[in-house]
Amino acid sequence: MNTSAAQLRERSRALAPGMGLALTRGVAPLAVCLVLAVALQLAVRPLLGDYAAKLVLDIGVAVILAVSLTIVNGFTGQFSMGHAGFLAVGGYASGAVTYYGSLKIWGSAVTNGGVLSGRPMSVDPSTLPLIGSGDLLFVGALLVGGLTAALLGLIVGLPSLRLRGDYLAIVTLGFGEIVRVCIQQTGPVIRTAAEAARVPTWKLATSVGGALGFTGIPKYTSLFWVWLIAGITILVAYRLKRSTYGRAFLSIREDEIAAEAMGVNTTRYKVWAFVISAFFAGIAGGLFAHTLGVGLSAEAAGFLKSFDIIIMVVLGGLGSVSGAALAAMVVTLLPEWLRGRHVGPVNLSQYRLVIYALALILMMIFRPKGLLGVAELWDRSLWTSLASRLKRLTGGKGGNP
Repeated sequence: MNTSAAQLRERSRALAPGMGLALTRGVAPLAVCLVLAVALQLAVRPLLGDYAAKLVLDIGVAVILAVSLTIVNGFTGQFSMGHAGFLAVGGYASGAVTYYGSLKIWGSAVTNGGVLSGRPMSVDPSTLPLIGSGDLLFVGALLVGGLTAALLGLIVGLPSLRLRGDYLAIVTLGFGEIVRVCIQQTGPVIRTAAEAARVPTWKLATSVGGALGFTGIPKYTSLFWVWLIAGITILVAYRLKRSTYGRAFLSIREDEIAAEAMGVNTTRYKVWAFVISAFFAGIAGGLFAHTLGVGLSAEAAGFLKSFDIIIMVVLGGLGSVSGAALAAMVVTLLPEWLRGRHVGPVNLSQYRLVIYALALILMMIFRPKGLLGVAELWDRSLWTSLASRLKRLTGGKGGNP
């Protein structure tokens, strides 16, 4: 007995360094995301104007949406066209939690955030705490939005992901339109705390503005929250891609019949991919709903928004996490860069949507696999391939060919 106890102690001491290393590898990336997000809010945000800050914030939300859709369209090779539906569901669910929660707790739907939350730059940060009481409500609302979207993803995914190809695309497109129409049928927003106290909770959940949109939501979204969640989304997608689940996803994408023959439960894995993707899309919707100067409307669930997200995934490369993030930045910045540009007497702002579409067409012709294909920015093979191509172009000696 004493011998067994001694052996267990020796084995524990032998495993301790490995467990510590694994814990460090798991926590360190999260700590880096947290530090970068804090620096972005406290050091970079004061240097940016309102327009530039809003653009950086929009890029972060686009990164979350593109990377989350990559889990379905890129990893498992499915073709979902209703991703904006999960964005809208998460936005409305989280917005209802913060709006009506604020009415019940503080008597008004005002922002009770801290320095790290969205706030006008005219507010003196020295008068605010780092994290306010409203921020806790905001984080809880984001989780509610993500879980609601994930639950809806499960309900939609169980029957529909047995379909393939165009049939799946049609079903998911129809899902997005159903969400949009259902949102338009909701009741008007309740504006006073006294009236909200008399209304049952279930009715509050359906009083989100209807076709007029959900306005008055407290504004908590900031560069800190957006880029912290964007970093976590990228980290989760990267770890998922390298896990056993990720390898099952990729096997389904490459050859679903062969994956089934090898014992992979393809339907279960596709549903899991759908649920995880919907969860992060719902959180992105919550961030979008709580953005300063943005009102939430049913158009957020329109198919045009879904197409924008699909374009990001395709441009980045189906299956590339970093490619999707990079394409999200390009797709968000390109229309804004074209705004107000001139070539001689021609004002490109009048043709910016045409130029934007033409750039996408040329990309599909000359780079059909997207910017990175299935590679990642941190893959050594990608940079080795680029170096070999550059070497061929320069004649193999670094000079002119």
